[in-house]
Amino acid sequence: MRRLSAALGVLATAGWIVAVPASAAAEDFVPAEQLSTTTPIKHFMVLMQENHSFDNYFGTYPGADGIPDGTCMPVDAVSRPGETPANDDCVEPFHIGDRAILDLGHSGDVHERQYNDGRMDGFLEAFAERRELKGQPMGYYDDRDIPFYWNVADNYVLFDRMFTSAAGGSVWNHMFWVTGTPGNPEGDLLLPGGFDHVPTIFDRLQEAGVSWKFYVQNYKPEINFRTPGSGDEGAQIVWVPPLNYNRFLDDPDLSSRIVDMSEYYQDLAEGTLPAVSFMVPSGASEHPPGSIQAGERFVRSLTDSLMTSSAWSSSAFMWTYDDWGGWYDHVPPPQVDEYGYGFRAPALLVSPYAKKGHVDSTTLDFTSQLKFIENNWGVPPLGDRDAAANDITSAFDFAAGPREPFLLSRSRSSEELPETNTGVVYTSYGAALFVFPLVAAAHRLVATRRRRGRHLRKVAP
Repeated sequence: MRRLSAALGVLATAGWIVAVPASAAAEDFVPAEQLSTTTPIKHFMVLMQENHSFDNYFGTYPGADGIPDGTCMPVDAVSRPGETPANDDCVEPFHIGDRAILDLGHSGDVHERQYNDGRMDGFLEAFAERRELKGQPMGYYDDRDIPFYWNVADNYVLFDRMFTSAAGGSVWNHMFWVTGTPGNPEGDLLLPGGFDHVPTIFDRLQEAGVSWKFYVQNYKPEINFRTPGSGDEGAQIVWVPPLNYNRFLDDPDLSSRIVDMSEYYQDLAEGTLPAVSFMVPSGASEHPPGSIQAGERFVRSLTDSLMTSSAWSSSAFMWTYDDWGGWYDHVPPPQVDEYGYGFRAPALLVSPYAKKGHVDSTTLDFTSQLKFIENNWGVPPLGDRDAAANDITSAFDFAAGPREPFLLSRSRSSEELPETNTGVVYTSYGAALFVFPLVAAAHRLVATRRRRGRHLRKVAP
C-alpha cells in the first residue's frame, strides 16, 4: 500500500489527479448540431475492438506500410546486437485463412520479449514454451477474410501509424483511451478501489455541457468494479473504464450515459445522437479465438446505420484495437514515455469528410482521439500524453465538402445495401478473455519488474 500511496502522490504532482465534482454539468445538453466546433464534425464516435496488430490485418494491403519482403521470423531471438540466432529456423508470414487459432499472450512481458530492445525479432521466441502455437504469431488475414474492412480502406481512411498507447494489454490501453494516462502507474491492473482520482474525457465533456454516451454491447449494469463478475462478463469492467468510478455508478446524470448498444440505433433513428460516443463490443470483439467475421458484421451494422441516418453529414466514426494481441508487427513503436507506445494496431475512419482511399501515416496513439475531441469541442487536455499527441485532422478533407453516404459491400465484388436488422445480439466468444482474481492482482500490484527502467507486471484480458 505504501508503494501505491507513493505512486498516487506522483500522479497528483504530475497533475493527473484532480478534484472532480460528482456531477458537473447541466442535466440537459444542447443538441450536438448546435454546439460550436472547430471542424464540421458534430458527432464523433470511437469504437475499441480487440487484439490484432496492423500487420495481422493489413500487412498485405497495397500502399500501406505492411510486411516487408523477405520477412522470416527467427525461432530464437538474439540477446545482443550482432549476435546470431542459436539456429537457422525461422517462420515466414502466412495466410491464416480457415486455420483454427488460439489466444496468444499479450501481457507486458510478452511485449518486452517480442520488442527485444527494438530488434523486433522475438515474436516467436516469446512463445517458445507454447509449442501448440506452431508459428501462429506470423499469421495474417487479408481481403479474403475481412473484405469489408479492406473496402473501408479503399473508400475512406486507413491509418498505418496507429500505435497502442501502452506496451501491454487492455487495462492500461483502455485507461489511456479515456483518461490520457495509465490510470494505475504500478501496473496493467485494475485498482480494487477504483479510479475516482483520475479525470476522464467524460468529466471534461460533462463540465463543458457537451453531450456524450458510452455504448456497450450486451451491457450488464450490475457488473462493475464493486461486483466484477468473472470470465466474459468480467471483461466489461476493463473495456468500460467508467465502471471503475464511484461517481459514474452513483450519479444518475453520469450513469444514465452508460447504455446498451441498442440505444445507439435508437438515437440515430430519433436524431438524438450525442456529440461524442465511445463504444465497446462483447461477443463481436474479434478477440481470438472469436470470429473476426462477427466483428466485421457488428462494425458494418454500426457504420451502415450511421450512413442512413440524419447524423451522417456531420459525423466521423473511427475504430481501432486495444492491443496487438501477440501478433507480429514489423514497425518498432516510438518510446514517448515509460509506458509506450506499444505495437501498431489497425485503425480506420469513416466520415463524409474522410479522404477517399487514403492511407494516413501520421504517428498516432489512442490519446490522439482525445486530442481531436479536446480541439474540436474546446475542452482542456487530461495529461501530458494527449496534450502532446497528434490528432486525426490529417485524415479529413474539410475543403471538399461532405460526401454522400456510400454503403460498402461485405464482399470485394460489388456494392450492396445493408441488412435491415441492426439489433443483432452476438453470442459471446468463450472464456479466453479475462480472469481477474483479486488476490493475484494484489500480489502483482506490489511486485516489480524491470523494463527499460519501469514497473511492468501486467495481465491482459
